[in-house]
Amino acid sequence: MVKLTIIGRVSDGLPLAQGPRYVNEEENDSFSTYKQQGEFILEEISRAALPLSNTNIRIDHHCFYYIVGHGVCFMTLCDSSYPRKLVHCYLQELAKEFEKFDTSLVERITKPYSFIRFGSIIGNIRRQYVDTRTQTNLSKLNAKSLQNVDFVTEDFSQIVKRRKRSYLLERATESSEQVSQIWGSKKLEVIALKWTPITILSFVGAILLWTSLIARDDQGVYGY
Repeated sequence: MVKLTIIGRVSDGLPLAQGPRYVNEEENDSFSTYKQQGEFILEEISRAALPLSNTNIRIDHHCFYYIVGHGVCFMTLCDSSYPRKLVHCYLQELAKEFEKFDTSLVERITKPYSFIRFGSIIGNIRRQYVDTRTQTNLSKLNAKSLQNVDFVTEDFSQIVKRRKRSYLLERATESSEQVSQIWGSKKLEVIALKWTPITILSFVGAILLWTSLIARDDQGVYGY
């Protein structure tokens, strides 16, 4: 069963529209979590951390599926047992309907989920896929053109781990660059040019003073 649908812009990961929520009472508390996870996946796609090809992401007893076309991501959350072929048809229909809108309108959207008009379209299309045993859906499942439908499979926990590693690497790189900028700054260069000669002269003077004191001590010992 299709439970959650999110349409997002790939360039910046902004969620443009969402469909009506379809969860039972037990899953109601988890709905906001699923939505956040879908938004996280959209961000990873925009960072090029996930492929732009058809992808299936396993999470608990559900799966996120998404396809990408013309800079827009069409994503849905389904039960893991829901047929992949129907998921593919559902997402393809959403993409076709979305193409009817002016692309400049999509580019002007700045607020999350503000493309409310498309939300009702998602609801209308989704209703066609509630019952997998209707004649229309059975025909789609048996269609030869859908025999080779395939999705790249990912695991949500692995995606999160990769993001954490990437974040730590970025932090380490930033820290290293900050240190390099400090030691390579003009101020330190001026300080070095000013104080290095003085430090060298002071060091040489200390050595000369130390040797002269030793020479005097030797003269006192040997009576010279």
